[in-house]
Amino acid sequence: MTEASAGGPRRTSGVTKAAILDAARERFAADGYERATIRAIAREVGIDPSMVMRYFGTKENLFTAASEIRLNLPNPHDLPVDGLGTGLVAHFVDRWEGDDVLTGLLRVGVTNPAGAERMRSLFSEQMVPFARAVCPDPDDAPRRAVLVTSQILGMALARYVLCFPPAVAMSREEVVEWLAPTVQRYLTAERA
Repeated sequence: MTEASAGGPRRTSGVTKAAILDAARERFAADGYERATIRAIAREVGIDPSMVMRYFGTKENLFTAASEIRLNLPNPHDLPVDGLGTGLVAHFVDRWEGDDVLTGLLRVGVTNPAGAERMRSLFSEQMVPFARAVCPDPDDAPRRAVLVTSQILGMALARYVLCFPPAVAMSREEVVEWLAPTVQRYLTAERA
């Protein structure tokens, strides 16, 4: 199926849907959930707002689809056991610095119930299995994963959302150096 965009060439529905998702990611990252509008997203794609609704039904459905993120966590078995904290923190710093969508999701996650739910899903689907693979007691993985997440999201909030000058001024290596030992302990230390 092909469709015409406003004044533009005809494109397939798959291309249109992908363009809507790209525009939605940019708008949600820049404006947050509340201020991002279907009309602005449609304007960026060059289509009528009704087309956005045709594909996604609601703004919340669009947000859910646009925030479908694979964290692409490293395989914990590919990292040295004593380097899990370093590997995981380095991975996240690289993701945050190269992915405005992840920063946008964090912004939305702290201000909107749908965003918070999306963050919880990412946590349970992707972070808990990582922790379960390396922690001494797999039943303790959710608790350990939330501790790791608190460190990583805390730094992301300070560095990329709130832009606290000391956090922004730190080099990538300094962030890794400071956070890695704590993350390592959360993942692998025996409980007292």
